[in-house]
Amino acid sequence: MAVTSESTTVWNGDLTSGSGTVTLDSSHAAELAVNWKARSQGGAEVTTPEELLGAAHAACFSMAFSNVLAQFGNAPESIRTTAAVTFDPAQGITGSHLRVTATVPGLSEDDFQRLADEAKSTCPVSRALVGIPITLDATLA
Repeated sequence: MAVTSESTTVWNGDLTSGSGTVTLDSSHAAELAVNWKARSQGGAEVTTPEELLGAAHAACFSMAFSNVLAQFGNAPESIRTTAAVTFDPAQGITGSHLRVTATVPGLSEDDFQRLADEAKSTCPVSRALVGIPITLDATLA
């Protein structure tokens, strides 16, 4: 059964001086401010589409990696993933870099790296991002 998730953005004004809010409609978990300045120059108090994309990529990868590890017979104790999504105002989104640290008892380093790469390739968000480079640094804790 397919599940559809929804978010809504309301934007006021032009690109450079306007601003908006992103509402996570399906979960009602947050309403977040967005603006061009934060997106193009960085900012600590306003989110960006790239931060939201990074959240989706990190969550999806962690779930996919957990599943791949369990299917291999080594369920993880914990997985911590950060997705750093890069945006260039002239080029758009230019990449997503996954940094993962996981505690997986009884797993060799070679198997860990191979399975992390498999999860990177099979994660649905990674598959949706085929137009950009996706890199991975995986550390077995």
